[in-house]
Amino acid sequence: MLISIVAPCFNEEDVIERFHEAVQKVAEELLPLGHDMEFVYVDDGSRDRTLLLLKQLAEMDARVRYVSFSRNFGKEAALLAGLRHASGDAVIIMDADLQHPPELIHRMVELHREGHDQVIAKRTRTGDGMLRTVTARLYYRLVNRLVDVELMDGVGDFRLLSRRVVDSVLDLTEYNRFSKGLFAWVGFPSTTFEYENAVREHGRSSWTLRGLLNYGMDGLISFNNRPLRAALYLGMGLLLCTGLYTAWIVIAALVNGVDTPGYVTIITAVTAAAGMQMIMLGIIGEYTGRIYYEVKGRPHFLVKATNVEGTPERRAGGRTRDLIP
Repeated sequence: MLISIVAPCFNEEDVIERFHEAVQKVAEELLPLGHDMEFVYVDDGSRDRTLLLLKQLAEMDARVRYVSFSRNFGKEAALLAGLRHASGDAVIIMDADLQHPPELIHRMVELHREGHDQVIAKRTRTGDGMLRTVTARLYYRLVNRLVDVELMDGVGDFRLLSRRVVDSVLDLTEYNRFSKGLFAWVGFPSTTFEYENAVREHGRSSWTLRGLLNYGMDGLISFNNRPLRAALYLGMGLLLCTGLYTAWIVIAALVNGVDTPGYVTIITAVTAAAGMQMIMLGIIGEYTGRIYYEVKGRPHFLVKATNVEGTPERRAGGRTRDLIP
């Protein structure tokens, strides 16, 4: 069985060589068991020497494939590129910063051989701060009440995918991608095991608070239209409240005479209604914006350099464009 290791890279010059040594060691251990490996690195527009190091690794190890983007297109695009350029019977997605322990590959392969199409590594929250743990649990509890797929706390991209899962994911050519949800959406027999996340050895995470908020919003609205439905119900509720309040004012005027409502009541009502309208417009705008990106039909990424020869039929069907002279 050929196993493809897919690793998105962004400014990983400090760790990429040690990552390759680690997965190379696992590959040597699996070779006597009849499992060969290829390594697919996707350079997501790094500004350091990551691409240079990947080229050097490719010269020393014929199993190394690399794809370099023309700029930073984001991790979702890098994951998609890695899956398109992977030719293995099974694909394992890993971060190149060694936070995903390479030694867990053995367990993943064993569970895959037992018949699981997706072997998902779920990290424990050992070592996380209380605020982050509570926030994450509340988010997933909320999201799972709204979306059409189940998203698990602690589960990320670190997983093994069988070839038929990879092909199914590649058939989903939407521009706005939320891989964690797509993996859950395609289904197939899956299993999960827990592990403790390793500490990042160099640099800082590229995730910012704004990036995390946007990622959370993508997960919330990528797999359902319930926010639109909620906006509709909210508008109907406000209309009902307004009708009841108006009736109460009219009855009070008829019973007690004409009375001028206070400014505070008016301003509060107007401000609340305006706020609700802005929220509804924002929700509609989010969905409209996604349609806008979908209809433009732009490629998910542009490739400026790669050592992957040929263009498999699978890759030609997606939104990919090579700029290699």
